[in-house]
Amino acid sequence: MPKQTLVFESPVQLSVQNSMLKIAYKDNPDNVTLRAIEDIAIILIDNHSASLTTPLISKLAEQNVAVVFCNEKHMPSSMLMNLDANTLQEKYFRLQLDASQPLKKQMWKNVVEAKIKNQALHLKSLGKKHDKLLKYATGVLSGDSSNREGLAAQCYWRELFGKEFIRDRFGEHPNDFLNYGYTLLRAATARTLMASGLLPSLGIFHRNYYDAFPLADDIMEPYRPFIDQIAYKLHVAKKKKLDKEVKASFLELFYTNIPFGEQMVQLGTCLTYTTASVAKFFMGETKNIAYPRVACGS
Repeated sequence: MPKQTLVFESPVQLSVQNSMLKIAYKDNPDNVTLRAIEDIAIILIDNHSASLTTPLISKLAEQNVAVVFCNEKHMPSSMLMNLDANTLQEKYFRLQLDASQPLKKQMWKNVVEAKIKNQALHLKSLGKKHDKLLKYATGVLSGDSSNREGLAAQCYWRELFGKEFIRDRFGEHPNDFLNYGYTLLRAATARTLMASGLLPSLGIFHRNYYDAFPLADDIMEPYRPFIDQIAYKLHVAKKKKLDKEVKASFLELFYTNIPFGEQMVQLGTCLTYTTASVAKFFMGETKNIAYPRVACGS
């Protein structure tokens, strides 16, 4: 069964009952729901009156459920993560710590190539110019020393949202939609990295003392265009407010089938395949990180 994402925007009391998640709504105590914890991937808490019991937090950690908390602006701002999500963690942690610079540069080359290709496919699916991005994708060097990622981004955003648009975390709309989607993607990526035995705090390219999950930021890059697809559709539909309907559009993406190799796989499952291939890369068993591709319809 596909893993679920649960969103709580009203005051709830979350606890454990018979090893299941018990959901009690504070404004209606008689309204109680039980959910199997093993079927949950992410819990998103978007109400400051919601509460979780300590036994539940421990149970969620055992099942590697990412618990994400939103701030007063309803944007995901922090999350709980399991510190022991895989029996081979110590082995993989050591491989990450001992990874050579050439290996990490080759991994980053993989990431950048896949990201630019997906950006190009996204533009192609919209009938927009994309040939220059395909050329950038074929010219990525080890460690992306020639900054093809940055050059591709300039072309990509200009084609997607117009010459006036500036992609900035604190920029004007539709940056808010992109921020929301990327934050959910980051949480999902960090969770699957932990499930694969990897430590999200040891990045291969991103390095920031204030960033707890730089490896998640690295590995999620080729998935960003899937978030961009949703943001673009909402923008074209003239959606301006980050309301419940807009948020649901991004959450539904994780249960959408997308092309992965020769098959169609839910995006959440694709992340599992990707992070498993990252672990194999660190072990020297592969030289390619497995990524899905954006469907372009032709």
